[in-house]
Amino acid sequence: MATAETSLPERATTPAYRDGNVLRWLTAYTASLVGDSVYFVALGWSAQKAAGPAEVGLVMATGALPRALLMLGGGVVADRFDPRRVILGSDALRCLLILAVAAGIALTAPALWILVAVALVFGAIDALFVPAVGALPPRITSPDQLARVIGLRSLSMRLSQIAGPPIGGLAMGLGGPAATFTVAGLLFALSLPLLLTIRIPSFGVRDAEHQPEAGTAQSKPGTAGKDLLDGLRYIRRHRLIGPLVAVGAICELGLVGTLNVGMVLLNAERGWGPSGYGWIVSSFGAGAAASAALLAIVGWLPRAGLMLAGTLLVGCAGAAAIALVPTLWSAAVLAAVVGLNAGIFGSLDNTLVQTAADPAYLGRVTSVVMLTMVGLAPLSYPLVGAAIGAWGAAPVFVGCGCFASLGVVVALASDAVRRAELPRRRTGVTA
Repeated sequence: MATAETSLPERATTPAYRDGNVLRWLTAYTASLVGDSVYFVALGWSAQKAAGPAEVGLVMATGALPRALLMLGGGVVADRFDPRRVILGSDALRCLLILAVAAGIALTAPALWILVAVALVFGAIDALFVPAVGALPPRITSPDQLARVIGLRSLSMRLSQIAGPPIGGLAMGLGGPAATFTVAGLLFALSLPLLLTIRIPSFGVRDAEHQPEAGTAQSKPGTAGKDLLDGLRYIRRHRLIGPLVAVGAICELGLVGTLNVGMVLLNAERGWGPSGYGWIVSSFGAGAAASAALLAIVGWLPRAGLMLAGTLLVGCAGAAAIALVPTLWSAAVLAAVVGLNAGIFGSLDNTLVQTAADPAYLGRVTSVVMLTMVGLAPLSYPLVGAAIGAWGAAPVFVGCGCFASLGVVVALASDAVRRAELPRRRTGVTA
């Protein structure tokens, strides 16, 4: 008698880093992420050339607005329709849009209104693409390999942040905005054939034992608005997903503004300059990349819920202490510690959420998680900047670290989070 365990023997026995299906998705995802980085370089420099420095922020904010406003709707679309079609359709639209912009800029100088329009359209398409592609890992691997896939995805994000800006800068220097937009469009085009080859099984492949509340919140398809509300109720009522989403949101609000805006102002206050800022940010990235690589290789960590709370606590303490240490090298070491712990926390949070989510709700759950990053986190930027201007870096860093540590309280207050474990690889199954 066939079971879910025997229906996909390769995925059930092959580590994610050797699974061709996962590697094709990872390559496509990486190409898309690098394309995003190159696109933002092209957009920012084109805005600077078309108008001036002040307009760069305007154009970037314009692109973020539809992404944040439409992200939840994108999650509904990802759940209502075939995820492959949503991903391929939105990625193809991004590719065509950027290549069309490249052609237009090659013929005439970029006007500010064109760049604003491009940013708006690209942000709206991204609101469809991000939830769909973000909800894909649980569909392309077995639950016991999901932590490895999340680790690989985090590593891909770090590498794209390293590779994307230099590629965009080189293209801008050699060929100007038109060449840079072209490179971004070609990277999106590269991801399309890889995405076409990914096998996405039906919902039934996921084992019931890894869906603690699967089936309890299912509802008949209705209007898009009803589906959205149904998804939000599902998250709120889920004994594990609800607290984890809340913990992630608190962490984003408390730490992201500090580590982005606050770090620039801290370096200016201490006189460490741009090179000091570079050392601190690079150290954070190295720590986060190390944690992603660790999870990708190991694939399982014990007492995941408690480890999630512990790494968040250490990360919060490290972020608060960065503004208290007197030397650059000690700040860089602390940044590496923060990156390492933040990477483990984020990967565990994401893996536990996606493992516990009913497959029919994956898109909506992913869209809410992503909204906390692209929608909520930037709200802290002006507050952090204004607070540091009024009181200095040290009290603001400590305050933000204390606020983010409230996520530890929420995590430990939830029995489901404290007892949460990552799925372990099945035994007795041969390749």
